[in-house]
Amino acid sequence: MSLTVAAVALPAVAQTTAERKVSDDEAPTNVSAEQMTGRPDREVVLERDVEITRGETTVNSDHATYWIEEDEVEASGNVRMTRFGDRYTGDKMRLKMDTGEGYVENPTYHMKANNAHGTADRLDFESQERAHVSSATYSTCEGPDPDWYLKSSTMTFDKGLDTGTASGAVIYFKDVPIIGTPYISFPLSDARKSGFLPPSIGTSSRGGLEIMTPYYFNIAPNRDFTLSPRYIARRGLMIGGEARYLDYDYSGETKFEYLGDDRETHTNRYSISSQHRQRLTPQASFAWNLNGASDDNYPSDFSQNLATSTERLLLRDLNFTYKGSFWAATARASNYQVLQDPDAPITRPYDRLPQLTWRGQQYDVGGFDWSTTVQATSFWHPDYVRGDRFVVNPSISYPIVRPSYFITPKVSLTATSYNLQNTEAQFNNGLTYDSSPGYALPTFSLDSGLIFERDTSLFGSNMTQTLEPRLFYVKTPYRDQSRTPIFDTGEADLSFAQIFSENRFVGYDRISDADQLTAALVTRYLEPNGAERMRLAIGQRFYFEDQRVTLPNQVPNNDTKSDLLASAAIRFSEKLSTEATIQYSATQKDVTRANYTVSWRPEPKKVLNLSYRIDVPNELRQIDVSGQWPIADRWYGVARVNYSLDNNYAERNAVPLNVPPANGLSEGLLGLEYKADCWIFRIVAQRIPTSTGESNSSLFFQLELSGLAKLGSDPLSALRTSIPGYQPISNQSNTNHSGM
Repeated sequence: MSLTVAAVALPAVAQTTAERKVSDDEAPTNVSAEQMTGRPDREVVLERDVEITRGETTVNSDHATYWIEEDEVEASGNVRMTRFGDRYTGDKMRLKMDTGEGYVENPTYHMKANNAHGTADRLDFESQERAHVSSATYSTCEGPDPDWYLKSSTMTFDKGLDTGTASGAVIYFKDVPIIGTPYISFPLSDARKSGFLPPSIGTSSRGGLEIMTPYYFNIAPNRDFTLSPRYIARRGLMIGGEARYLDYDYSGETKFEYLGDDRETHTNRYSISSQHRQRLTPQASFAWNLNGASDDNYPSDFSQNLATSTERLLLRDLNFTYKGSFWAATARASNYQVLQDPDAPITRPYDRLPQLTWRGQQYDVGGFDWSTTVQATSFWHPDYVRGDRFVVNPSISYPIVRPSYFITPKVSLTATSYNLQNTEAQFNNGLTYDSSPGYALPTFSLDSGLIFERDTSLFGSNMTQTLEPRLFYVKTPYRDQSRTPIFDTGEADLSFAQIFSENRFVGYDRISDADQLTAALVTRYLEPNGAERMRLAIGQRFYFEDQRVTLPNQVPNNDTKSDLLASAAIRFSEKLSTEATIQYSATQKDVTRANYTVSWRPEPKKVLNLSYRIDVPNELRQIDVSGQWPIADRWYGVARVNYSLDNNYAERNAVPLNVPPANGLSEGLLGLEYKADCWIFRIVAQRIPTSTGESNSSLFFQLELSGLAKLGSDPLSALRTSIPGYQPISNQSNTNHSGM
């Protein structure tokens, strides 16, 4: 035949996956080449610049034979194929165009979904979705010489399940084998999948070398379970697990750990934490929060983060809620397990068995707002007075709100009645109690304020400045409450929120007597879009009568005014901001509490934080420095230092605390992160306090291979907690799961 360029449309004979945008079973097969010979109804031989296309599949080569009846092609010489965005090359290919079955000899491949590529001796297509690869490599690194790659005797790619598997696999990093496994599975996209997660290897001062190899069960799109065997060199084998579930009407998670026969203590150690929330009907719901541990030292021995190392009150809580149109009723039962710190003993809180609460409120009922709380609680304690408390707390107010001012008069009543048992028990103050004390206290308050505005400028930008003076008056008569126990009440720390409250106590066991006025002044600088650029505030409470109601062992307050509160928040630019709060004692003529913070975030993954904290009542003076910063090409440094400074507060306090002033390093973190194109390496050392005078030091190593696995122990939780504004240098989701 003469040399020609031709294109021939041939009939389709089979089908493919229904989910494809272009369905191959409805598409014709088109072939073109510089020369074509053979019989158009049976067999066509194609030479030079061959292209065969059917739907989403295109084959190019130097030579090819196409069998029309079988819809099958055999190609050789510079073979190239694209299929649904994936690319393949090889020396020889045979492929059924309708079903996608076939093979490629000496192939290379590149997957569109996760940028993975590799080589093999042979690649067999079992269908449009599934391929089997022999003597293969796999990597997500760019280029022909990847920094890391997986080498395996056999691999399987299943696009339908979004999963790859490999047998006899070895992971190479910089051409050095770093880990081998008889079997590994990995995701071909961001989807979750079941399988062994990469092992976590780390060390701590309390446990020594720790190795954990979790297995992840992707039970359903909204349910999963992770089983986490963890070997601790000094203690033995711990079994842990985490179950999570999420649905329209319910959600929750449960975590557990169990260590049989701890080598250090020769006891069984365990912990469990379970949270659940469920909506039964549009009006009814219930929830639980259950936590427990085997012994007092559990958080010290096994925690690797600050939150759990200092958690020594473990809540067990069950509650049921029913909501009406303007009200809600709740039934609750709760208690605590106390994990005692021998150097700083904790008083066991009362159990609520049960607590019944009804709350109702409505706004703008003829201009009035009203609310009512009715509560009945049965309190139990093994050592102290116990009994029932009944509370009724109605209130009504009449808000008058205008653009430039507001006035809100309010009247409320707090009626409390007790039915006590075990009244001979002493509760700190050495008093015994009546069996049925009670009181009813009315409270009148008047909240008022003005709002002034003017146009101005700040830092060279147009602004709106506000000036907001506010006065808040409260009157509550005195009632002697010293003969009633303290079940769940404490005195709130002074703050801007608290000085505008009617009761300085939190809880119903004490209602403060008051004849007082709070005065405050706030000014804000607002950008044209409403964003706050600067806020300055100052406030103080003035007492017209002595405060006589106290907690046990407290001295009545005869000051004529409270400490002065001042705060400032300034955003100098999108990169630099600062905040400060100060509590100044006019009687001591000194700052009793203060917190100063500066944060600089010039661009993503660059942050520096500096804060200084003073807390005289707790004999504390600390400086905290943290940050994330690039220190060289692709290198990032991360650090956090929380340091307690020397102080003489114990000598200055009128009532010194029993805990001696602390000084030295309280918490510390130091690490390095390196980000390559397809992998990330992290090394992080952390020191956290676990109890008074004790700490736990941990060392994290992690190698993150993009699209495959994270090897080592994960420090990301510690970095996020310790460094405000920290951003992972990885661009990938941290919730993906791959298995080994």
